[in-house]
Parts: sequence; C-alpha cells; structure tokens
Amino acid sequence: MAKAARLPIVDLSSTERLSTANLIRQACVEYGFFYLVNHGVDEELLGRVFEESRKFFSLSLDEKLELSRKEHRGYTPLYAEKLDPSSTSKGDSKESFYIGPLDSSKSNSNQWPTQEFLPSWRDTMETYYDRVLSAGKRLISLIALALEVEEDYFSKVGALDKAEGFLRLLHYPGDLGCSGDEVCGASAHSDYGMITLLATDGVPGLQVCREKFKQPQSWEGVLPIKGAFIVNIGDMMERWTNGLFRSTLHRVMPAGQERYSMAFFLDPNPDCIVQCLESCCSESCPQRFPPIRSGDYMKERFRLTYGS
Repeated sequence: MAKAARLPIVDLSSTERLSTANLIRQACVEYGFFYLVNHGVDEELLGRVFEESRKFFSLSLDEKLELSRKEHRGYTPLYAEKLDPSSTSKGDSKESFYIGPLDSSKSNSNQWPTQEFLPSWRDTMETYYDRVLSAGKRLISLIALALEVEEDYFSKVGALDKAEGFLRLLHYPGDLGCSGDEVCGASAHSDYGMITLLATDGVPGLQVCREKFKQPQSWEGVLPIKGAFIVNIGDMMERWTNGLFRSTLHRVMPAGQERYSMAFFLDPNPDCIVQCLESCCSESCPQRFPPIRSGDYMKERFRLTYGS
C-alpha cells in the first residue's frame, strides 16, 4: 500500500491572501497537489451531483452509448482509454462523461441525457459547472500571487476571458474479475491544462508520483477529505512557470469498491499566449519553452492521446 501524501490544505475563504499564496507556492513546488476547502460549492450540491452521476452510469451500456463522445463531449466506456501508453493493460477501468464550456460557440456540442430518464440531470450539472468555474477563477488569482505577479495577471493576459472548463464525471467499477492482469482505474498521466479541481465520493485510490522522471517510481496515496477539492497543477501551468510549479504524475488504483469522482479541468482561452512568466526565469534559469497559443497546445495534446 502506498504511503499517504501530506498535502497542504488551502482555505479559499481566508482573508490572509499573501500567506495563503505562500502556502500554494510551497504546495505547487513540492507536490503540484493540494486540498482546497471553503471553496463555495456546498456539500448539498456535491451530493446531488454524485447522485445524478450514479443515475447516469447505472443506465444500460446501449443507453449510454447513444451519447458517445464527440468533440470531447459525451460518454466514454470502460477500457476505451489508456492514459499511459506504456501500460500493458487493455485499457483504463473507468467510464466517463465529458461536459464542455456552457457559454461558448461550441456549447451546443454538449450532449445531455433525455429529461424523460434523468429530469434533473442537466440543471444539476450546469449549476455545479458554474460554481466550480467560479472557484477555479478565484483560485487562479491566488496562484498568480504565489508566482509573484499581480493577482489579476491571468485575466490581463486573456487567460480567463472565455476560459475553457471541462467537467468530467468518472465511474470506477468495483471488482472486475481481472486477476493476473495489470489494472488501473486511470493509468499514470499528468493533466494538460492550467489546474484541475477534483471532487471524490470518499473512496480512496488516487496516487501521486512527485518525481515523474525517476525510476523506479515512488507513489503516495492522496486520502480524501470530506467536502474538499483535490487540486493539481497541469502541464500548461508547469510550462507557464518554467517548471517551477510541477505537473505531477498521478493515477487511480482499484480500491476494491465502486468509486465516483468529478474532475473539472480549467484551461485558458484558446487564443491566450502561454509564455514563461518573468518571475520564473533568469540568467541562471532561462526560459525552457517557447511561447505557444493555448488552443494549439491543447489540440496537439488531445491529438497525441485520443487521435483527434
């Protein structure tokens, strides 16, 4: 069993913004992960979202496949993905459902279960989406302070102007009867964008590997805290910070029981230019990555993973 990671707990409601920013900086330099509490998403809403998620994943496979993923929105069945190409498994033992931006030109690309079967599903998901997006934007201002730039830096460079958020509902079944095979709920990977805000149902399984380029890999378990989000830095933020903030390798291992979670990926406006922050480079630590348009970066990452 992996030892437990000792992640900092960040209070989004704290009035001590500089000390909170310093705690975030420490967390992102050392782990790339931290807990977020008092984020403004109440437990009653979280409970409703988990309940609606369970209802959807309990539908028959044929019913779910009617909403198969298109344009990174909709349903993905068990074993359809393998986030770690080096894994010997037949695929990751999870099923998922993607919901994309609600207020963009592509908002009509979202797919929704029919109200006949799940009458409250869409309203619940849209409410949750808006609440988590708001929390994510508030957190980004503290991350800016943690990077020793103005707290509205990411707004000024256009990152939060029509920022792209993707909500992914995830279901990891219990015992799949795959003894002898390598099984991961989600194989080892890092996230692509700025930050991810994860809510879980309290079932463990998430593990992190701080030193992703070292062998053998050393994994630590991330224990759930009731009502808290688990936040991690994505590859794009690592690029923005010249590697100062780490985008940490993570995976989900089977826990012997069903597990539900909801990951919210907060990414910049696709037209935002991602380039090294001045506070993160110097003569002794020159810029490692050339500037790139956010949308081009994300498109290439999705192409490499999904082929589209």
